[in-house]
Amino acid sequence: MGHDHTSMLSRSEAVAEVLNVRDRVLSNRETVELRIGDGVAGRSLAEPITAPRDIPAHDHATMDGFAVDATEPYPLTLSDAEIFPEDEPPSLAGGEAVRIATGASLPEHANAVLKIEEATVEAGELTGPPLEPGTYTYERGSNVSAGETLFHAGERLSAKDLILLRDLGIDQVSVYEHLSAGVLATGSEIHEGKTSDLDSPMLAALVRSWGHSATIEGSVPDEYERTRDRIAQLADEHDVVITTGGTSVGEKDYVIRALESLGRVQFHRVRIRPGKPIAAARLPDHDAVAFAIPGKPVGAHTVATLVMRPFFVGESAQLSTTEATITSDVGIGTRGFEYAVPVTLNEGQATPLGHVDSPLEVYDETFDPSVLSSSTRATRADGIVLTESDLSAGDSVRVLSYSVLE
Repeated sequence: MGHDHTSMLSRSEAVAEVLNVRDRVLSNRETVELRIGDGVAGRSLAEPITAPRDIPAHDHATMDGFAVDATEPYPLTLSDAEIFPEDEPPSLAGGEAVRIATGASLPEHANAVLKIEEATVEAGELTGPPLEPGTYTYERGSNVSAGETLFHAGERLSAKDLILLRDLGIDQVSVYEHLSAGVLATGSEIHEGKTSDLDSPMLAALVRSWGHSATIEGSVPDEYERTRDRIAQLADEHDVVITTGGTSVGEKDYVIRALESLGRVQFHRVRIRPGKPIAAARLPDHDAVAFAIPGKPVGAHTVATLVMRPFFVGESAQLSTTEATITSDVGIGTRGFEYAVPVTLNEGQATPLGHVDSPLEVYDETFDPSVLSSSTRATRADGIVLTESDLSAGDSVRVLSYSVLE
C-alpha cells in the first residue's frame, strides 16, 4: 500500500468507508426483539419503522377554553357539555360552542379554541375576539402521518426516541446484538512494562460509551508474527479488533502489514492531524473488522472519535458545535490537512490548549500536532476546533465538544 499524501482520504471519505463497512457487518448480524423499556436505547434498529397511524389521531385543544367553528359569527350558543381528554367528543351543531380542556379531542366541525381568558359568557351565549381556524389546536397528523418512515434500519436509538416509539404505540422493536471489541496494545516498550498503556483504557471506554462491549486484551511486542497471530486470535473472539500503536511506516510498525496479510485494508492514513495514521480493515476469514489506531494518546482519541465512532453509532450527520471566539493566532503548518486544535472554553472564548499563552505550552504560533498528541494534559481541553487554514485571534470558530464525540 502506498504512503504518499495523495493516497490519503479526507475525513468525510474515511467516514463513508467506515459506514460502508458497518452496513456490511450489520447485514449479516443477528437481531433480537426487545421491549422499548428493556435497554433498547443505544441499540441499532434492524428494521425501519413507519408510523402505523396519524399522530395525533384527532384535532386536540392546546388551551382550556371553548371549541368553536372560527368561520361562524358570534354570539355562539354554549352547550351544557364539557369535553375532557378521556372523552369521546359530542357532535357540534351549527352556531354552537362547547367547553373543552387542554388535550381533549375537538368535536367534529370545530376548528379552533377560544381560550377562557378571552371569552365572555352571558345568558348561555359565548362571545370573544375573531379567531383563525387552527387557533390553539393541534391538528390531526401534524406530528406524524400514517405511513411515514420515521426510523431507518441501522439507526441508533437514543433515550429521546423512546418518546416517539411509545406515542406510535410500538412496544417492541428488532435491534442488532451489541458488538464485541477486543483492544490490543502493540509495542515492546508497553509489553515489557517500560511505558504505560495509555490508550487501551480510553479506547475501551469509548466503545462502551457508544453502546457496545469492549475487553482490554493486553499487548504484543514489536514482532511481526506475534502481532499478526494475536490479531487473528482476537478476530476469532470478537467482532472488532482495535489495535493501538504501530500504524506508521517505521521499521517496527507491523500492524498494517499484519492486517494486509489477514484481510483487506480499506484505508490507511486520513488527512487529520493529530491521528493521521489510522487504518480500517475487513478480516473476512475471521468475520471481523479491525481498526488500527495510532499510539500517541491525544491523536488516538481524536481520530477514534472522528473516524472510528461512526462504525459503532452509525451517525453520519454533522455533529453539533458551539460558536466561540479564538483567543490566539494559530498557524496550521502543512497544508492539505484538517487540524483538530484542542481548546478550553470560558464565556465564549476558545483558548488553544498547547499555545504558549495557555496552561500547556507546546507551540508558539504554529500548531504542533505531533508534540501535542503526546501531551496528556491536552485531555483537559473542552473540545476541538477543526480547521484547514490558519486562525487569527478574534476569529469566530465552531467548537466540537468532547461530550458530543464521546
